[in-house]
Amino acid sequence: MITLSAEQKQHAFQQLRSIKEQFAARHWFPGTSGNLSVRVGDITDGQFQFAITASGKDKSVHTPEDYLLVDENGVPTDATSLKPSAETLIHCEIYRLTGCGAIFHVHTVFNNIVSEVYGDQGFVPVKAVELIKAFNIWEENARIEIPIVPNYAHIPSIVPEVTKSLNPSIPGIVLRNHGIYAWGANSFEAKRHLEAFEFLFEYVYRMDLLRR
Repeated sequence: MITLSAEQKQHAFQQLRSIKEQFAARHWFPGTSGNLSVRVGDITDGQFQFAITASGKDKSVHTPEDYLLVDENGVPTDATSLKPSAETLIHCEIYRLTGCGAIFHVHTVFNNIVSEVYGDQGFVPVKAVELIKAFNIWEENARIEIPIVPNYAHIPSIVPEVTKSLNPSIPGIVLRNHGIYAWGANSFEAKRHLEAFEFLFEYVYRMDLLRR
């Protein structure tokens, strides 16, 4: 069992509070949707812990019951009446596969629309857009494919889809008609990646309209 200090826990909760406040101001959490997590401490022998937003909370306000800590299996590490986000198992798998430090998930109109338009194709194609550089992809006229996976009401059924489709060079994956998960080495990088994805989704949507 990994032992974390009170300072480590409070620092993680403060990071989540700051990010939550910024994303709520952009209306990225409609109807209590979305979830945020930050890994606390190292990954040791496949074991790790992360702070995550509690399920069903209004993310436009702050309360003492907004976050909790869970382990690599999504099980709360402290006695609590709070429930972690319903999609915690997806966070667990992304941490396991990437070793990242933070994962942010939001539902927006643009990420939902493009996920449906390109859902049968299995990815959102983006080519020669400057914001691709946010993912440390620097070649001229770069083309990327942002993976799309099926969305199921039974969350454990989504996990193997994430495992199969995740591309280590693209720090995000989209659930069809649901939303995007973006991650990074830390909360700053995960935020940068999420903002870039959302720009690219809107770009793809509007460019498709122009071409029609």
